[in-house]
Amino acid sequence: MNRQEWRAALAVGLLYLIRMMGLFMVIPVLPIAEDQFNLSTPFLIGIAIGVHGFTQALLQIPFGLMSDRFGRKKLITVGLLLFISGSFIAAFSQNVYGLIAGRALQGCGAIASTLLALMSDLTRVEQRTKSMTVIGVAIAISFGIALLVGPALSHIYGVRSLFLFSGVSGLLGLLILYTIIPTPKLMTQNLDLKFQMARVREALSDFSFLRLNMSTLILHYLLISGFCVFPLLFDVTGEIDRAEHSFYYLILLIASLFVIAPFIYFSDRWHQTKPIFLIMVGSCVCSSLLLTEVRSFYLVLLGIGLFFACFNLLETMLPSEVGKISPAGARGTYMGFFMTSQFFGFFLGGVMGGWMLVSRDISFLFAINTVVAFCWFLILMTMAQADNIESRTIQLAEIRNGSAKEVLKELLSTRGVLDAVVIEQENVAYLKVDRSKFTDGSI
Repeated sequence: MNRQEWRAALAVGLLYLIRMMGLFMVIPVLPIAEDQFNLSTPFLIGIAIGVHGFTQALLQIPFGLMSDRFGRKKLITVGLLLFISGSFIAAFSQNVYGLIAGRALQGCGAIASTLLALMSDLTRVEQRTKSMTVIGVAIAISFGIALLVGPALSHIYGVRSLFLFSGVSGLLGLLILYTIIPTPKLMTQNLDLKFQMARVREALSDFSFLRLNMSTLILHYLLISGFCVFPLLFDVTGEIDRAEHSFYYLILLIASLFVIAPFIYFSDRWHQTKPIFLIMVGSCVCSSLLLTEVRSFYLVLLGIGLFFACFNLLETMLPSEVGKISPAGARGTYMGFFMTSQFFGFFLGGVMGGWMLVSRDISFLFAINTVVAFCWFLILMTMAQADNIESRTIQLAEIRNGSAKEVLKELLSTRGVLDAVVIEQENVAYLKVDRSKFTDGSI
């Protein structure tokens, strides 16, 4: 990537980090902050945790469509202003209903897909994979920092300080947007990101894709419902002070990365993802089953750490699997639905976790989660292997008038190319290839 592309990638990645931190920081804190908001109940706190997922799920696709029409920066500005407003409303709310309203407004700034589209506008076709990697790293870092900073900041200054931090970070995001990130001269039609209404029926009738949608919904349901009670589990061990929660989250997160490293290594060489999916989901079953009864220090850490390992690996593998099964030129539509399912999982996790906490029955929640994870395991048993399938986006030489059909015909006749879509105006082709037969230098 050239200097401008690096600057754009790092700045957009920083915007992602700021926004995701603001949403994640409160998740491990709110379950034990019930006494800081009037009229609170465990159920309402659970809704406050998950409601941002509901509003993001509703607005993710509309924001992306509107950005195509009105411009990326305008929609990102609107999204950041909603996020900032929601943060300050939550920070100054005296009761739980104001907290819920603030969290819902935070989620209304559903700019994730718009930020990706902006990144696509600012990078060349052959550099987009690198730029998306930068954003992926930023998202991973934001989760780790949120687990570390959230509990520590809340313990010192109170939970409202997290929302003040988020609001100020959003203002910093606006500054970055207009001082560092250049305005694209042309909005590209990157079909790896663009949501196409014409392909909605195709996506919703694809059972392999619906299986992945269900997988990301369950994964994020387990994450948020788990975080509704993880702080309480730390408390019941009798050995972890609330001031130390962030330390233990960090240790478990780092340990989980070491656990999944061999799986990442071998998945790249075996090209077999289904066994790894089944091992990870089976481990989710074991984690929930373990946490159903145990309250001892080491077993609680083992159960939570095992879940962190499963989550971190599946969080990266599931989007990759969507890219494999989506037809050429339809990845943006498929990912739009996939991210919507992800955010609905956030919301369901908060609602279910809060409802279970009304009776303070942690064991019952994990018993339910064990059943949910086992059903997920059975669903994945039916998945087909798509390990040799990959997507490619290539820049073509200038296409002369009337020759797009000939280019498409030539691409489809290339060994290993399964499907192809050509965007004549941008001289770009989107391919679905069998990597065991396709050679990158063949086109």
